Amino acid sequence: MTSFTFEKLVIFGVGLIGGSLARALREGGRAAAGGIVVGVGRSLATAERAKALGVVDEVAALDDDDALRRALGGADLVLIAAPVAQTEPLLARIAPFLGETTLVTDAGSTKTDVVAAARAALGASIARFIPGHPIAGRESSGVEAALPDLYVGRNVVLCPLPENRSADVARIEALWRAAGAEVRTMEAAQHDRVFASVSHLPHLLSFALVEQILGEPDAALKFSFAAGGFRDFTRIAASSPEMWRDVCLANRTALLAELDGYAAVLARLRAAIVAGDGATLETVFTRSREARAAWQERGAQASGPAGDLAAK
Repeated sequence: MTSFTFEKLVIFGVGLIGGSLARALREGGRAAAGGIVVGVGRSLATAERAKALGVVDEVAALDDDDALRRALGGADLVLIAAPVAQTEPLLARIAPFLGETTLVTDAGSTKTDVVAAARAALGASIARFIPGHPIAGRESSGVEAALPDLYVGRNVVLCPLPENRSADVARIEALWRAAGAEVRTMEAAQHDRVFASVSHLPHLLSFALVEQILGEPDAALKFSFAAGGFRDFTRIAASSPEMWRDVCLANRTALLAELDGYAAVLARLRAAIVAGDGATLETVFTRSREARAAWQERGAQASGPAGDLAAK
């Protein structure tokens, strides 16, 4: 991990993502060097839980003006780690309390909508907002699920804006590298197309399979016989429904294009099954198997010990 110092980091949404960043910084010894981590929640009880677990030093409630002013006073860094639909109201809420040198970043799974939300909420202060997306997570959520090594060997994508200063982007890069992440940059629209394909569509399909079985009269029997394949395919259906609702709606254009492409492949496979065309099925399955093996091997080589985690 790289050397990194900060005065005060304020995290809005101290759950898995925000909590894991806090733990990575604190348990890496960097908070002990003078940095304070403040957790802000929609309710004080939520933030207090993070403090009780030792994830943050101080807490504040989002609806308390005085507490929010104190929390953001002297802050050099702010992380918005909340469902993407909350980005604009959150930024609008905190904008009056932000210092002139405070940098704000986010952890949202979509970026085009987040950039639009930031422009609407921050206006002329947009230069202080550096959009980001840590590519890490677990099926568990909440601060109890936070891990100090969640970001080790994982990618974080930043989508810098034309207004951002290069030094400010570099500071946010350093923040994530201090947590053990690899940082890459990408334009916001490209980010949303890429992750519609490799993240948002898989989550949608996972939820859809469970929903399909739930709607059948023998659902209980089928679930009783579900084993490894079903467990692996549907693991991500245990993710936050609120978060994935927002992601699907925020990235609807790119997600619908990927969904249509997937439906076309399903139609080809269905036609092959109807026709008894085993050669077509085997060709598709073989190509897919080889592509996945090559991808997993590249991930293992790039990430070293973290390769297995990065490939899941």
